[in-house]
Amino acid sequence: MNIFPYFSDCRCIAPRSHSTKNLATIMKFQQLKTFLDAKAAHYNTPEFIAGDPICIPHRFTKLQDIEISGLFAAILAWGNRTTIINKCTELMKMMDDAPYDFVLNHKPKERMKLLRFCHRTFNGVDLMYFVEFLQGYYTDVTSLEFAFSGHITPEDETVENALRGFHHMFFLPEHPERTRKHISTPARNSACKRLNMYLRWMVRNDENGVDFGLWQHIQPSQLVCPMDVHVGRVATRLGLIPAAKSDWKTALALTRQLRQLDPLDPAKYDFALFGLGVIEKYV
Repeated sequence: MNIFPYFSDCRCIAPRSHSTKNLATIMKFQQLKTFLDAKAAHYNTPEFIAGDPICIPHRFTKLQDIEISGLFAAILAWGNRTTIINKCTELMKMMDDAPYDFVLNHKPKERMKLLRFCHRTFNGVDLMYFVEFLQGYYTDVTSLEFAFSGHITPEDETVENALRGFHHMFFLPEHPERTRKHISTPARNSACKRLNMYLRWMVRNDENGVDFGLWQHIQPSQLVCPMDVHVGRVATRLGLIPAAKSDWKTALALTRQLRQLDPLDPAKYDFALFGLGVIEKYV
């Protein structure tokens, strides 16, 4: 049973009509905001880093090292978090714990050692293409930010066009067909959970020490909340969305609700929903 009603028509500002029903809705809205703000603050701390895949990019200080290691940590974020961290650590060692230098300067024959890497359905063939793409990209551009921000304007409500544009750019070169499943796109109604998580890492900057806030051309208000089964179930129980579907339409619907709680930083509630679902087993 939902604790709070689905409040798609609710607004942060009280309606002119002060009926008992409207006042009850406002009160429950404020209860939900207070609850989720507290949960977000509880998990959005440096202590969260060690047990989360975001610990991988936190091992680096150079912008490009953070971008590359963060991209792989997000793309490989399937299943048990300890396993994800271990596999990302293995991958970084294969890159001599210097991902930018490896990507930029390795020779094609050095790429062959990557073929032995495997995590779930992501294998060495996929990895070789990722590295080949990144080498070509970083040869001409200083930051991976522009692969996303180059497709978005300040007037865009969300990062949808950034995700669509990145997907198109990533697969412009000749590529293995099997690799397409590892970069999602809203064009196929994918929730784009991993890429939205990556964008959260790179864009949000609240000085709490978890997210990096390195990218300046995408606004935190444009971020879409990463949507997986745990977040979906918690959001459904709280009445934020009517059903826990892992697709783009539902991710947008959830984000619209979270934007009512904080118009400038809706993705901060990813900490709350993820913590409630994965750590506290709230569902």
